[in-house]
Amino acid sequence: MAKMVLEMQHITKTFPGVKALDDVSLQAYEGEILSIVGENGAGKSTLMKILSGSYSCDSYAGNILVEGKTMQFHNTRQSEEAGIAMIYQELNMHLDLSVAENIFLGGWKQFGNVIKWNKLYQAATEYLGQLQLDVEPTEILRNLNASKQQLVSIARALSHKPRILILDEPTASLTETESATLFQIMLNLKRQGYTCVLISHKLDEVFAYSDRIVVMRDGKVINNHNREEFDQSRIIAEMVGRKMDNLYPKCKVPVGEVVMEARDFSVPHPQNAKKKIVEDVSFTVRKGEILGIGGLVGAGRSELVNAVFGIIGKQSGAVMIDGREVQIRKPEDAIREGLALVTEDRKLDGFVGGMSIEENITLASLKAICRYGIINHKKEQLSAKKYFDELKIKAADMTVHMETLSGGNQQKAVLSKWLMTKPRVLIMDEPTRGIDVGTKYEIYKIMVELARQGIAIIMISSELPELISMSDRIIVLSGGKVSGELQQEDASQEKVMELATRMVV
Repeated sequence: MAKMVLEMQHITKTFPGVKALDDVSLQAYEGEILSIVGENGAGKSTLMKILSGSYSCDSYAGNILVEGKTMQFHNTRQSEEAGIAMIYQELNMHLDLSVAENIFLGGWKQFGNVIKWNKLYQAATEYLGQLQLDVEPTEILRNLNASKQQLVSIARALSHKPRILILDEPTASLTETESATLFQIMLNLKRQGYTCVLISHKLDEVFAYSDRIVVMRDGKVINNHNREEFDQSRIIAEMVGRKMDNLYPKCKVPVGEVVMEARDFSVPHPQNAKKKIVEDVSFTVRKGEILGIGGLVGAGRSELVNAVFGIIGKQSGAVMIDGREVQIRKPEDAIREGLALVTEDRKLDGFVGGMSIEENITLASLKAICRYGIINHKKEQLSAKKYFDELKIKAADMTVHMETLSGGNQQKAVLSKWLMTKPRVLIMDEPTRGIDVGTKYEIYKIMVELARQGIAIIMISSELPELISMSDRIIVLSGGKVSGELQQEDASQEKVMELATRMVV
C-alpha cells in the first residue's frame, strides 16, 4: 500500500454566522491524484487554505499530519517548508517580471546578495524542462499565453521542492488542448512520487485523471471513492444532495422576431494594430432565443461582444435594435438600448468585492434608485431584495460583502445586477465558469425562464456540452471570422470543433 503523506483530522472552521468546515477528515497518499469535489460553498477551498497556511492554525480546530508528524502552520511559508505548495485559480504572479524571476520569487537570495543571473536562469531552465515547457527563462511573463503562465506557476511551486501540490481549478481559463497537456504533466509528476490534490468543477477531468475522489457538501465529507467506484450520477447526487437526471434543463420556447442585429463588426487586435481580432462578423438574435457563440480561446468571441457593448473600440460595425441603428460608444449607451453583459471574468469586472450584495445588484441601475443624485436606501433595499430572493443567492443577508461569497453566488448577484436593468438582450460570456454542477443547473433554469419571458440571450461558452445543449442556434468563430452556423438539432462537438479550427493558422 502507498505511503500516507498527509492526514487532516477533524478540521472545524467557523466564520461569523456560518460553520464552513464541520469535523472534516481526509488522507492523501504518495504518488496519487486526489480530487475534492463539491458545490460552491462546500468548504473545499477553505480546507485547502488551512492546509496551505493561508488560515493560521489558531483559527480552526483539528490536526494536520505530514508524513506522520503533527504540523501547525501560522502562515504559508511554514506550509511550504513542510513540503506543501498551492497553485491558485487566480494567477498569483508578476506579469512584468521574467519567467525565471517569477519562478524564484521570494527566493532570489539563494543566487547571492548580488544576484548571479546566469545561475538563476540555469536553475529556472531545469524546472521548465521538468514541465516540458519550451520558453526562455528571460521571457517576460506577460508575453506568454494563459496555459504557459499556469505552467510557470507550477514551476514556481516545484522550486520549493514540495511533496504535496494543491491545484485549485487549474484549467478554468485553459482550452481543452491546453488542459490535456496540463494533466499529462500532472500524471508525470505523479509518476515521480508527487501527491497532487485537485479541486475542480470539471467532472470529466476529475473522472479521467483522479485516483480517488472526496465528495464534500455543506462543510462535511460525504463520501470517498476509489477509481473503480467512480459513478458520475452517484457523485453528482452526493454533491448536490439530490439526484439529477438531466444536467441541461433546456426546453423549447417560442422564438419571435429579430431583436438585435450586429452588422459587419471588425475589432483591431489589442497587441497588433495591423491585425484584426474580429473581422466582418455579423449575426442576429431573436426574442426568446438562446444564441450560442463557439470557438477556441483567441477566436475573438469576447472581443466581439465587448465591442457590441461599447467596452472596447471597434474599427467598423453597426448595431440594430428592432431594425433601427443605434449608436453605442460606451456601456451606458448599451444599457439604455436594453443590452446587458455578464462579463467573462466576474472578479475582474463583474462586481466590486468590497461592496455589499445589495449595492452590487443596484450598481447598474443607480438612476432608478436615486433622487437628485442621492441614493434612496429603502428603494435600493427593496429593489435588490427582489432579485436576491428570486435567484436564491445564499448569504446571511444582503449586507454581506461580495468577496466573501462562493463563485456561484457571486455569479447570481452579477446576473441580478443586469436583470434589474430590464434588458431585452442579455449577453453571457462564459456564464458558468468556475461554478459547481448544482449552481450551473440553477443558472440554466434561469436562462430558460428568461428566454420564456422573451429576452434574447447570447451565450459564449468554451464547454461544448453546455454550448450544444443550451443553445437554439450556434455561430462559430475561427480566426476572428464566422466559420459556420449550426441549429441545435444539427450540432455536435465534432462539428463545432471542425468549424472552430477551420481558419486557424
